[in-house]
Amino acid sequence: MLDLNANPTTSYNAELKIWSGAREQSYYNDDLTIGQIIFRQLQSDPHRIFQISHGENTRLTRSQMLRNAAKVSMYLRAQGYLEETDIVGLLARNSTHLAALAYGCLFNGTPFHAINPSLEAHTIRHLFDITKPRLICCDAPDYEKLRTIASALGIPILIIHGRIAGVMNIQELLEASISDDYKPPQFERGIDRIMAILCSSGTTGTPKAVTISNSRQIFESHSNDIQYAPSTLDWLTGLITLVTAGVYGTVRLISQKAFCAEQFLSMCEKESISWAVVAASHIAMLANSPATDVRQLRSLRHLLFAGGHTLVATLNKMQSYLRGEGILRNAYGMTELGTCVSCNYTTHTKPKSVGRLLGNIRMRVVNESTVSVGPNELGELYCHNGQHWSGYYGNSLATAEMQDKEGWFHTGDLGYFDQDNYLHIVERKKDMLKYLGMMYYPHEIEEVIAQMPQVAEVCVFGIWNETEGDAAAASVVPKPDAQINAAQVVNFVGQRIGVKYKQLNGGAQIVPQLAKSANGKVNRQAVKAAYLETAQRTELTD
Repeated sequence: MLDLNANPTTSYNAELKIWSGAREQSYYNDDLTIGQIIFRQLQSDPHRIFQISHGENTRLTRSQMLRNAAKVSMYLRAQGYLEETDIVGLLARNSTHLAALAYGCLFNGTPFHAINPSLEAHTIRHLFDITKPRLICCDAPDYEKLRTIASALGIPILIIHGRIAGVMNIQELLEASISDDYKPPQFERGIDRIMAILCSSGTTGTPKAVTISNSRQIFESHSNDIQYAPSTLDWLTGLITLVTAGVYGTVRLISQKAFCAEQFLSMCEKESISWAVVAASHIAMLANSPATDVRQLRSLRHLLFAGGHTLVATLNKMQSYLRGEGILRNAYGMTELGTCVSCNYTTHTKPKSVGRLLGNIRMRVVNESTVSVGPNELGELYCHNGQHWSGYYGNSLATAEMQDKEGWFHTGDLGYFDQDNYLHIVERKKDMLKYLGMMYYPHEIEEVIAQMPQVAEVCVFGIWNETEGDAAAASVVPKPDAQINAAQVVNFVGQRIGVKYKQLNGGAQIVPQLAKSANGKVNRQAVKAAYLETAQRTELTD
């Protein structure tokens, strides 16, 4: 378990050049699945509130959630969902009965393949062609997009939220009777079974189907915690929050709406959120919102963020809003690892670090010659979590490229450990650009632009041409009421970076917002596409 109340320790073996988190033992038998653990937890204190849906104004107790999930499990069992290959497809936003559907799958040992509803139909079809689910569960607004896909696959659709005439609805499952002696099935080495299938980020191509096991690498919480994550179950943070709530019996707060600062502040004030995990961009939104107030955030003990870089000034400003026990924590992980692997508990002293390694995590830093290097040396991060991984579903070649025969994950992230064993992420390996024969990383230029007091967010990317290579360009979001223009940004970089290849040779644009993926990460490719479209329109009108 990942204890947020204790700063993790990381040791370094200079001979092997391996960094290691503390050795920890699991509380549970390896034959147990996460579903069985959650089933036991929901049986205790049955009348206690377990889930609150902010927009729907619904509240479910532990006993209500338990009965609903058990009914879903019984339906799946009656339909012959017995093997790991009997998969449920899931495209849904956070609504009242989504957790019951997911827990029902976990109870039955049935993996669910969660896909974000905002993805294009052809991408959804590609992903479901890989896993071949027996059932697709979605919300009513997404039915038309999925109807053709389900028909082509020859499988039914189940509506989770809303209603479509003539289409099976989750209410039909929840109105069924349940046996008083219901129990989840038993498995041998349940810890190694596939619990869920999520999608890779897709930043390096078409998303892949990532299997997540029933491992115990989740954040430790208290039953008095009120947890919130804006991400849906197709993102690792959404899945971790769902599992953490079930295992520890916390109160799970959900909303169907995408993250916005005003709504988060309102929920904090109304529901006293104590534990939240958000995207790095959400921290910037909160810190720069004129609505943010210390009093609204007084209940927060743990505010975790992940999925990108955040400016030091933004971190300091956000931490100033967290008084008392409130601590801002920067976490690092990846979907393939099924968990966060490091967490920074001291952002006020090492604001650019993602912290020390969490329990049972090992890491190496490997240079371009595939040689492990020591402290303060840059290289690709290789990570070993000591857990079984079933790989990318239906893609053994990509699995072998991600995880080698010794179990090390090749993350594709460039970083280093400092002398205090704190991990620093520099950039995605594949984000490296080359201009006039010289290599550079977008983040290097982003950090310079971020020093401008008028800047709220920035995204740098390369615009390629065959004679020079990748010319750096920037899209910049100003702070509210700030005055700034593109020429000022270009000149600011020119005055602070002395080499030509790191200048904004592709120019700059001032934009109202940056395109983001569904979990709040800046979508560099989409930002670049918008930049090029605007530049083309400008050329046509000149």
